[in-house]
Formats: sequence, structure tokens, C-alpha cells
Amino acid sequence: MPELSAAETVRATDKTIHDIGSKWMLDPVISERGKELGYANPFAFYFAGRGGVLGDVDGSVVSAALGWFEPRTVRAMWDEGVAVAGAREAARRYARAFTAWGEERLPDDPRLCELAERVAGATEGSGLPLFCGWRAEPLPDSGPGRLLQVLQVLRELRGGLHLVATTAVGLAPVEAILTGDGEGTAKFLGWRGDFPDCAALKPRRAEAEEITDSLAAAVYERALSPSERAEFAGLVAKAGAAVLG
Repeated sequence: MPELSAAETVRATDKTIHDIGSKWMLDPVISERGKELGYANPFAFYFAGRGGVLGDVDGSVVSAALGWFEPRTVRAMWDEGVAVAGAREAARRYARAFTAWGEERLPDDPRLCELAERVAGATEGSGLPLFCGWRAEPLPDSGPGRLLQVLQVLRELRGGLHLVATTAVGLAPVEAILTGDGEGTAKFLGWRGDFPDCAALKPRRAEAEEITDSLAAAVYERALSPSERAEFAGLVAKAGAAVLG
């Protein structure tokens, strides 16, 4: 059977898992579902829904867990969102919205779900509050909705590891954005004003990417055998093709 190293598995899967999450998070269908559930502002639904697994906390805690968003934006949207039905209920409404999205778009793949759950279960969660919060949430019994929620857990894993890495190399949130995706993304994430020239910090960003990949590879090394990693990569690619085209 084909085999993959843990590092090869990171390169083969993590971006696709991220992009599947971005696809449903940005889909107007999710915003419409949020409106039906009482969240007139789609950003309030996003922040309360994604961060609601942290429980009844101050917006600054959510900002710290999310990482790269402008903190005042997070606080305002969080406060507006949790005013609807509280934090934990927001998370569960958000999960119902995106698992319903998955039921219509993802293949029913119990084997991928099994392997992804093993990856999530093999992760040491220290320093990864958002990942741990989503990992602790109840899953649908089966089907594409369960798979999408597990992939959401793995997306939060990668995001959490990257936040740990950028912090470790001394990048502030806005610096991490500007050394990677640039000013357009910084503005999308709520940052305003004149942006600093971060060109000299790009080596730190490259170091953070290497650390992130290394931390993620350690999880795959623990969770899956070389042949299972190859199988996992193939199934992630298939799910990505179904959702991303």
C-alpha cells in the first residue's frame, strides 16, 4: 500500500481542510441560516458561533483564542452575538447550520471520519483552547454532517498550532497577517489605519510556518500509520474535490 510520512501528510491535507472550512464559513447560506436563528448580523453569528465553545467569557478571551482578528471587532461582534441566546447555544446553532451545509455537499465517508477523529483524539490540547472546545462538542451520529464537524475540529487544530507558532517567534497578530496574506486580509480581519512595513519580519513568519508544520506532523505521527496517512490524504482530497471543485 502507498505510504506517507507525517510531514507529507501535513502538506497533502492541511490546506484542503482549511479551505473546506473557509468555503462554508463564507457561504451566504450560513448567514441566512443565522438570520433565521435570530442573528441579523452574520459577523455576530460567526464570532458567537465559532467562539461559543469557550463558554460565557469576556470578548477579550475570544479574541485571544481566535488570534488574528482586531480585538475591538471581536468584542463588539461577540457581545452582539451572545446577546441572542448565550455562548454555548450560539456554538450549537452554528454547528447545526454548518453540518446541514455539509449534508448537502460532502460525500458520506465513514472511513475519513474515523481517521479524522483519531487525529483529533491523538492531539495534546495544551495551548489550543478553541480546538479543545470544538473537540468537546457533541457530534452528529453519522453522515456528512458528522464528517464536516470533525474537519472543523481539525481546522481549529491547525489554526491553534499556527497561533502558538507565530506567538513563539515573536509576531504580533497584525504582523503575522502582514507578513503572510497582506493588507487586504488585515482589513478583512478588522484592522484599520496605517500598516507598518513588516518586510523585515518575513523570516519569522517562515519560521512560524515550519514550527506549525512540525507540530501538526507530530500529531499525524501519533495518530496514523504510514499507510493510514496515505489513505487519509486521498480521502481528504476526495472531500475537497466535492466541496471546492
